[in-house]
Amino acid sequence: MKPHQKKTAIVIGAGIVGLASAKALASKGYHVTVYERHPQPVGASVRNFGMIWPVGQPAGEAYAWAIRSRDTWKEVCTQAGIWHEQTGSLHLAYDEAELAVMEEYATIYGGERACGMLTPEQASAKSPAANPNGLKGALWSAEEVIVDPREAIVKLAGYLETRYGVAFKWNTCVNRIAESTVYFGSGQFQQADFIAVCSGADFETLYPDAYSALPITKCKLQMMRLAAQPDNWRIGPPLCGGLSLLHYGAFQAAPSLPALREKVGRELGEYLQLGIHVMASQHGNGELTIGDSHEYGPAPDPFDRQHINGLIIDYLMRFTRFKNYRLASSWNGVYAKMTNGKNHLLLQQDDNVVVLNALGGAGMTLSFGLAEHIYVEQIL
Repeated sequence: MKPHQKKTAIVIGAGIVGLASAKALASKGYHVTVYERHPQPVGASVRNFGMIWPVGQPAGEAYAWAIRSRDTWKEVCTQAGIWHEQTGSLHLAYDEAELAVMEEYATIYGGERACGMLTPEQASAKSPAANPNGLKGALWSAEEVIVDPREAIVKLAGYLETRYGVAFKWNTCVNRIAESTVYFGSGQFQQADFIAVCSGADFETLYPDAYSALPITKCKLQMMRLAAQPDNWRIGPPLCGGLSLLHYGAFQAAPSLPALREKVGRELGEYLQLGIHVMASQHGNGELTIGDSHEYGPAPDPFDRQHINGLIIDYLMRFTRFKNYRLASSWNGVYAKMTNGKNHLLLQQDDNVVVLNALGGAGMTLSFGLAEHIYVEQIL
């Protein structure tokens, strides 16, 4: 290679993990080509809340990556003309068990995070959509950012192409990697100095034997979108019910969490069985994304269950007061997730081939920070 030539990198997958990898590699000086089997991103990266969610990440590397990602999102969105808003977030408490966990969170993390407890009146001032009936208090965090993933992921690819010269090969399924070369189509191939495999839930396509030995599975979640609220009415920050305290790792530090889990198990056992916790976020066009459920297994049921959507709506009505609950659309998403508690998979397949996958439901929150850590600080 001549001294003035750039090193080359190939990224497989144009979801948020692949796009974050492409940005990190391009920033490192690589000429990057992204291969995506579909004509545009269609997987879990466009089927989520659009929440960049530091509040849910435990202390340490995960929280640091989340903040780094949040700041990168803000920078990229500003430069690319992508709608975004640093809304913060509200977790609403309607019984003493929920309130205790939130108060412990604020005590544990309040010195290092922009968070704290609010009275019911203060919570209502933050969000006119918070149900005031029976509200005992709320956990406020100022750190969260919202994007509309349907817009943001597509525009992010265009931004990387324009800003960093990243090349995209859409409708191209890579089916084999060998000796610094990716193979696709009928005998076609491309070589590169470095290859990052970020194929998400399609992980069986490449390295199936390696994956079969790993503690990894798939997670299907059901979500819905409500129609735009009338007269440009805004809910303010995303709203979360008490079930969300059982879902995110940051709350595991709260001593009262086991008592809350036991109470929920007695009163709402089906919600725990189906992995349901309920949140709502609002995008720039006024629509509300709500969800979700979590069903695990290597081959998730492709059909949505109306019963699950009904449970989500029922619980949503406990802590929200929207102007319009009309359903606009529903869908499911599937992502890869580690079963050993790890928040991602990093697999070195060869000297110059790595697999980055299984960020679970935290891809939007962690990907930029994690990719910078891996490619800029750790590997290259």
